[in-house]
Amino acid sequence: MPENKKLPEEVIDHWPEVLKDVQIEVVPFEYLDSILVTFTDGKIWDIDTQKAAQGKNNFNLDEALDEIFTQYEDSIVSVDFRINVKKVKADVTKRTKYFLKKRK
Repeated sequence: MPENKKLPEEVIDHWPEVLKDVQIEVVPFEYLDSILVTFTDGKIWDIDTQKAAQGKNNFNLDEALDEIFTQYEDSIVSVDFRINVKKVKADVTKRTKYFLKKRK
């Protein structure tokens, strides 16, 4: 059975007419606001992905997350990726307007 790749309802609520049928395969780094990592002891790390990459020329989110998951895999309960829906909406709207103008 395929894994559910639909967006969470709280994300869909920001732009339901577009996001309700979206299936997620990959989220580009620039659209991630943060990553919440919850541990068995109740601690929660809120990793601001944009701040983490700031000023780091060779920052690789995949490698950074892999290191965290490898080091703490036995104590991680959940990982929640927070999407910047306002940025997604702005970019999609801008590109759609450009595409529609170009077709005329």
